[in-house]
Amino acid sequence: MEHISEGGQGNAEADAGASAKGEASTVRRARRVLAIRPFRRLWGVTYLCSVADWLSLLALTGLVTKFTDNYMAQNFAFAGVVLTQLLPGLLFAPLGGLLADRFDRRKVMIIADLARFGLLLSIALVGTPIWLFVANFLVGSAAMMWIPSKDAAVPNLLRRPDQVETANLLGMMMTYGIAVVTGAGLYSVLTGVQTALNLPKDVFGVFGVANAVIVINSLLYLASAILVATRIPELSLRNVHPVPANGVRAPVREKESDESGEKEGKKKGTGFLAMVRDAFRFIRTTPLVRGLLIGMIGAFAAGGAVIGSAKPYSSSLGGGDAAFGLLFVAVFIGAATGLASVPKLARRLPHDRLFGIGIVLAGLMLIVVALSPHLAVSLVAVAVVGACAAGAFLTGVTIIGSQIDDSIRGRINAIYQSLMKIIIFGSTATVPLLIGLVQPRHVQVWGNVITIDGTRPVLLGGGLLAALVGIIAYRQMDSRRTEPILADLRNVIRRRPRRVNGLLIALEGTTAMDTATQAAKLTEWLGQGPRKVVLAADPALDDSRLTSLVSGASLSGARAQALAAAAVRADIIERDVQPALDSGAIVVMERFVDSPLAHLSAVAGLDSAELEGLADWATGKLRPDLTVLLDADTGEPDEHPQTSAEHHWRVQQLLTEMAAANPDRYVVVEAEGTEDDVADRVRAAVREAMAGKLPVLAHTEVAEAK
Repeated sequence: MEHISEGGQGNAEADAGASAKGEASTVRRARRVLAIRPFRRLWGVTYLCSVADWLSLLALTGLVTKFTDNYMAQNFAFAGVVLTQLLPGLLFAPLGGLLADRFDRRKVMIIADLARFGLLLSIALVGTPIWLFVANFLVGSAAMMWIPSKDAAVPNLLRRPDQVETANLLGMMMTYGIAVVTGAGLYSVLTGVQTALNLPKDVFGVFGVANAVIVINSLLYLASAILVATRIPELSLRNVHPVPANGVRAPVREKESDESGEKEGKKKGTGFLAMVRDAFRFIRTTPLVRGLLIGMIGAFAAGGAVIGSAKPYSSSLGGGDAAFGLLFVAVFIGAATGLASVPKLARRLPHDRLFGIGIVLAGLMLIVVALSPHLAVSLVAVAVVGACAAGAFLTGVTIIGSQIDDSIRGRINAIYQSLMKIIIFGSTATVPLLIGLVQPRHVQVWGNVITIDGTRPVLLGGGLLAALVGIIAYRQMDSRRTEPILADLRNVIRRRPRRVNGLLIALEGTTAMDTATQAAKLTEWLGQGPRKVVLAADPALDDSRLTSLVSGASLSGARAQALAAAAVRADIIERDVQPALDSGAIVVMERFVDSPLAHLSAVAGLDSAELEGLADWATGKLRPDLTVLLDADTGEPDEHPQTSAEHHWRVQQLLTEMAAANPDRYVVVEAEGTEDDVADRVRAAVREAMAGKLPVLAHTEVAEAK
């Protein structure tokens, strides 16, 4: 059992940030994150490096074709450049994670940027094909040192852990959106300037404008190194935000030793080999991380199947190059939609469930793609696949950034990135071979001729694999196994907040003493089970914040005091009650809304509809799953309207009217007799009312029988 108090902020306050800002738009959340100066500067650095990455891909492809007149070799130019950039990810991504967790991340990023600057500049100076591929491989290796450090440092630049998701979304938009457009546009301008200005062919050297692009590229990396070194010292910070209660902490031996104890730390096993062993042991023994990596295997394999079979699949639909272009656009539109939708969905689904469901849905829709008889069906299904895959990827990096200990975050990020490159590269290379094993056949469906070639079974197999792996990942990661998934899915459909994963029981009555006593007894009884139970008190009863607010501001009017009470109530809901509900706990709260509304209406004669609107605004329309009304005999009203009996009688009448208006949510319990007698009635009423909604109540019957 847990009691909510002002001092118990900690992780609850961090989690409450997400609920408090649940209704904020994506644009508003992005503005709040970009208002953080260190992150905004890192976002700018990400822009420079991403533009350089895309520009490098285009420029090196153009440059390598200058080195040979062989037509076949020129056709393999793009594949060769991509291969030499992917290969470092297969080999050195884990090393980048080790560096990110062992050394100052800012220094690692500076060294990696300087290395990329020098290597790219050397390509233009040396000017040989062999060195182009060698240097490009080394540039990719330096990138694998840079990326894990950057990703692991991002959460430490933010004000709250709940901002990690928005920060990751901004990073993906920059890397795969703005930077792509900028890089392609800049490359087009640079390659077209020679023709547009009618400049001599050798004005940029033997290899033309490709040399100029390479030099500009290297300068972008140099600018990144300078900015990181001089403008973002916060990248060196560690463990800024504590791991949340539902997060994953690294083993004690993973914690970095201070300078005075560095040698002792090495003796205890903080060397590179020990860090590698600890990382794999951490993955093996942590269901959240294990499920995350298993799920991404399926997602990346499905993505590779789509990439490798896209062109022949479009031909099987009879659309040719036009269909291929439409499918390509549909994937990216779906991906953009998925990225934009994740923050909203995460308010109704926990990230671990959202991740698994996204992968399962992507696999199922890929099966639809494989069986699609028409281009229109394929476009819709492909867009959904893109949305689910992109959403799962964003959810995965958000889990890493917000729920995994800072001391091991770099290695998990590196393994995540390495898996992506290995699986996409392997599946993209294997799929064409698998497609070639099936001879095309023509089938007529609904008057349309469909070509059944190797793309159909490959996509079908990829979809089945993704769905199966998604289910495994979901079962590994699900932190709410006692809660039915259908309740979460109903939240998504009805656009309700995620709070129904927990359970809120309110006790209302005319006197604070009765509700406080019975709330404590009910909490103690429910606390006998395995589920976390939290007791919350009416903040207007004994909370010093309300007293200081009312007295300090000299609030004497009934409306002013009602507003002050609403402010304090909003604070306790956002800071304590909502996070407890989001974590799946049972919250027992005395005098949640109804009793205070009845008291204000009876004492000051305020309009009950206006008060209810104020309460809705203060609580975010949060309502109990069950309200227990203690029905005490207050006697008949007398001729003195200001007496206590008259007041209690009016309050009781208002509460009774509320209960009669909503019988599905209320149970009325007779409050006459001893405290234990009333407590027995309350327990019986709660057990009967929540029998179908809260299966864990069965434990109480067993306990009482004993």
